[in-house]
Amino acid sequence: MSHSSEVKGMPEGAFDVLPAGKEYAPYVSADTVLPEVTFRSVVLGLIMAVVFSAAAAFLGLKIGQVFEAAIPIAIIAVGVSPLFKRKNTILENVIIQSIGAASGVIVAGASFTLPAVFSLGLDKTTGFDLLKIFMVSFLGGTLGVLFLIPFRKYFVKEMHGEFTF
Repeated sequence: MSHSSEVKGMPEGAFDVLPAGKEYAPYVSADTVLPEVTFRSVVLGLIMAVVFSAAAAFLGLKIGQVFEAAIPIAIIAVGVSPLFKRKNTILENVIIQSIGAASGVIVAGASFTLPAVFSLGLDKTTGFDLLKIFMVSFLGGTLGVLFLIPFRKYFVKEMHGEFTF
């Protein structure tokens, strides 16, 4: 049985493995011109990143577990879209969710490694410089995003229907 019949609003074959020679028509075609990286999407993404980073850092340091912020950020992005009196903001919402969700991964790495630095006393031998810690986290997150860009076409187009998600 096909998964696409179970999900309302999705086109036929959205989750099926494509037969040879057939291409899937996505929700937003490549020919459609919609704003994607806009001032609004970047600012809202950064606001979401700050808010959810603070929450993830607090939980990571308090209980030793962080949460994945991608889904709540995506829901909030869709929820606040009508406030801007604009339609067709799906691609902007993807940017908001992408910027905001990347923060949780970086916070998890920092909140689990920084206490180890202090516990091992490495801050006394190498010195504690907040700018260096920020730059390592920032550059690590940036490199992570840049390394994923080449795989985007592979996972989205070429592996369509191969994974359950």
